[in-house]
Amino acid sequence: MILPGFPDAQPLEGLLGGLLIGLSAAIMLLGLGRIAGVSGMFARATTIEDGSPPWPIAALFVGGLVLGAIVYRLVLGPVEAAYPPGWGWLAVGGLLVGFGTRLGSGCTSGHGVCGMSRLSPRSLVATATFILAGMATVAVVNMLGGGW
Repeated sequence: MILPGFPDAQPLEGLLGGLLIGLSAAIMLLGLGRIAGVSGMFARATTIEDGSPPWPIAALFVGGLVLGAIVYRLVLGPVEAAYPPGWGWLAVGGLLVGFGTRLGSGCTSGHGVCGMSRLSPRSLVATATFILAGMATVAVVNMLGGGW
């Protein structure tokens, strides 16, 4: 399906992915009483942080993310992506995202998917902040001629 103005959009794949993310978040919340935030799960799986959920659950969650990407690549092939020049920019961006998730007490999956669905005021503010910061970053990068 081709959408006007978005020739590379994949609405059916996006719908399926959204349903799977929602289902996994619901299973985690209803089954374990835990928010399926990736940064929190990663911090627990790597023992950066102690506490809930139990380490095996966090490790399986993070391992499932990696396994899912591997299965996707084996079935559908590699994902084509354009990155800014140099691995240094990716490393700096990753460190800033990691710092931001700790500062904001969660990431886009925890706040944006799970918190928004629970109408958490903190998550509403956090998600609005993520979106506005992303828009500002894109605008600045494009003004400096670095858009891709």
